Amino acid sequence: MFESFGNWIAYQVIGLDAGSQLGQAVQFFVMDVVKIFVLLVVIIYVMGLLRAMVSPEKVRDIVKGKPKWMSKSLAIGLGAVTPFCSCSSVPLFIGFVEAGIPLSTTFAFLIASPMINEVAVVILASILGWKVALLYVLAGVVVAYVGSWIMDFFKLERYVESYVWNIQSRQTDENGQASSKMSLPQRHSFALSEVKEIVKRIWKWVLIGIAIGAWFHGYVPEEWIVSTLSSSESWWTVPAAVVVGVPLYSNATGVIPVIEAMLNKGVPIGTSLALMMSIAALSLPELLILRKVIQWPALAIFIGILAVSFTLVGWLFNFYLA
Repeated sequence: MFESFGNWIAYQVIGLDAGSQLGQAVQFFVMDVVKIFVLLVVIIYVMGLLRAMVSPEKVRDIVKGKPKWMSKSLAIGLGAVTPFCSCSSVPLFIGFVEAGIPLSTTFAFLIASPMINEVAVVILASILGWKVALLYVLAGVVVAYVGSWIMDFFKLERYVESYVWNIQSRQTDENGQASSKMSLPQRHSFALSEVKEIVKRIWKWVLIGIAIGAWFHGYVPEEWIVSTLSSSESWWTVPAAVVVGVPLYSNATGVIPVIEAMLNKGVPIGTSLALMMSIAALSLPELLILRKVIQWPALAIFIGILAVSFTLVGWLFNFYLA
């Protein structure tokens, strides 16, 4: 639906050539702007309705009542079955934070959702076989799980922007009535107010992030990526792939054709998968949007953990499947 709308605007309304770089960039921009804003509004609205019925304390009690390994496993499982790219995962990430779910558990979802995609796994298996596909899924689970535990150590809640906590702290309506006792119109009003407040704060960053991703999508040729990363099988190609992947915004499914082309050109499998993981879970547009939710120290820790994890996974794949 979103892709069709992007095609219609870019190629029919504006009249751009579907094969041109500008046409592809505009189509991608329109498609992702609509998709992410729809998700942002719908998810925040739904989470607002839920919060008007169930207080954050109850949500926290549910999470706290389970062992950390179980709550993180549930978050990773939810991420694995939700077909979101990195930017599309951010609205649900915001909703989780608002609901009082621990930040490290929320990050487990944010890592797993773009990386582990059932469609991508099937396509990956058809190209490289089930062994590689299952190893990739295992790598995604391990990165999400271990990364969330490391984030626990840093106590990142202190770096969440204050407006998110302010939204979370509104437990009663203007008359002092408990949120769980609100009428349906009051819950609707409460949810709309949350949508307005959050979208107002981050819409510019969403547009900037998607615009950067669209520019790279349209103007950075696949051949350049392949030639850069297939020039050598030295150790540095894996971290280079992670760095190259950051601005190349796509989901795991969309980047698989690039990975296939890289493999056909002789790029090692670990280097190719490191690029795939970086594009899927560590995109520049996602980071720009996240910055409006968490402060720089937390964002730097998030980037560092994923960059190191993807590099280690890439090296392991290159060594194991050489």
